Amino acid sequence: MNRPILNNKLYLYLTEFFAGMSIMAVELGASRLLAPYFSSSQIVWTIIIGTIMIAMALGNIYGGKSADKNPNPDKLYSRILIAAIWIAAIPVVGKYIIVGISALLIFSINNNFLVVAAFAACMIIFVFPLFLLGTVTPSLVKFTVDSLDDNGSVVGKLNASNTIGSIIGTFVPTFISIPAVGTSITFLIFAAILLILCVIYFVSSKINFSKAKKVPISIILFVICCVLGQSTSFAFWEDNLTYEGESIYNYLQVSQSGQHVILSTNVLFGTQSVYIKEKGPTGFYYDHAMAAVYMAEAENDDTTDILILGNGSGTYATQCSRYFDNVNITGVEIDGKITDLAHKYFGMPTDLPVYTYDGRAYLNASKDKYDVIMVDAYQDITIPFQMSSKEFFTLVADHLTDNGIMVVNLNMRSDTKGNINEYLADTIGSVFPNIVTTDVQGNSNRILFASRNSDVDMIKTLTAKTNTESNKDLVYMMSKVIYNLEPYKAGNLVMTDDKAPVELLGMKVIDELIKDEVSYYKQIYQEEGLKGLMDSMN
Repeated sequence: MNRPILNNKLYLYLTEFFAGMSIMAVELGASRLLAPYFSSSQIVWTIIIGTIMIAMALGNIYGGKSADKNPNPDKLYSRILIAAIWIAAIPVVGKYIIVGISALLIFSINNNFLVVAAFAACMIIFVFPLFLLGTVTPSLVKFTVDSLDDNGSVVGKLNASNTIGSIIGTFVPTFISIPAVGTSITFLIFAAILLILCVIYFVSSKINFSKAKKVPISIILFVICCVLGQSTSFAFWEDNLTYEGESIYNYLQVSQSGQHVILSTNVLFGTQSVYIKEKGPTGFYYDHAMAAVYMAEAENDDTTDILILGNGSGTYATQCSRYFDNVNITGVEIDGKITDLAHKYFGMPTDLPVYTYDGRAYLNASKDKYDVIMVDAYQDITIPFQMSSKEFFTLVADHLTDNGIMVVNLNMRSDTKGNINEYLADTIGSVFPNIVTTDVQGNSNRILFASRNSDVDMIKTLTAKTNTESNKDLVYMMSKVIYNLEPYKAGNLVMTDDKAPVELLGMKVIDELIKDEVSYYKQIYQEEGLKGLMDSMN
């Protein structure tokens, strides 16, 4: 079949280039599409990469056999055309598919919900278009190799084109398109690139569109996807969000309810930060964590130096500033967009210095010592392993004054033996000999206080200072801390930089939390079916 455009191998190399670029862009887009629902943990990344590799392998096999059987370039570009429209449709239907799958599975499985739901979503949404793009390389080899004399050179150029395209497809979504225009439009951009590639091929081949209607139909479908797929809302059931957007690191959602302003980076696993507009107890873990200011024996009697690793929307800093006059606070937050939102919506003090850094990287770069270091970097299942190891907590200890206190927000409390919080507490215990913990009533948080000084009695110190406190709000908050405060005897479940299975440990707790949350509705579903379930929610 004579196709003049293919006489110049440059177009074939461009096809390989754009296919490689689109595959990586879709892979990165997949992570951002799934993250608001299933987190961006290593588990989710493993599922994404695994399913994509399955799709590519199957595509390679099919593409090779198809090219040998019928070396018709029209079929290849038709497959790319279908892939382009499928990718364009992802912003339109992808999030509905994810929520639908989650709703079905949450009532039918008891373990590994995150793995099963994410895998099912990936298989349904991403495998088919990437299978089609996986047929590109073996098909192009068939069209480009003219003789055995230059087949090595030609295949090398094809692979180089694919690799260069993949590199660009890796960097552009992460650093340019997703932060600038969002995940949905990023899918549409790369779908458009593939569509244009195919349109050029079919137009230059002078195919009669009255017989081959796939090109105009594809263009119409793409336009429809562009119209319907520009919504940036992942929580499409919410109609009163103050802000919804994306940063390099996170999906970000701000909502308001009465006196509360809430930041969420995940629409399925709860909130990341809560701010109270008026001065008063928050009812959340921030109140408990402020006990560290009382426990610490500041080297400078006039000022308590506080470092917050994982500053978020700045609620802890705000509460400390509201209730203590003698605090000097420094924040560290890896996501600069969250810091911007903190200033705009969460009343974070404008004079609070916040460094856009990874918490551990900041400690490595800093030589300062602090009376209190707050570690608040654990966000649902997304627990950075580099901030959960013995080496990290050793680094924290090195940045504390002699009588300084580290306070850690452990956000997924569980009574199961060997849970993530037990691992974290034991790891901390391998560095800090003196640990006490308290549970936050009505929440799944546990607050841990640690001191390098074995002679410091944190419970006694807190109790004594609370008894002399005149501020009624502080007395109330500290009394709640003291009520559940107890020493922690560390075991041997120690995580290191070499071995810190935080995702798997966190997933087990997520399963427990989901099981507890849906047990009531699951029973109704089993006894009364879908109608009974819907009636109970109304």
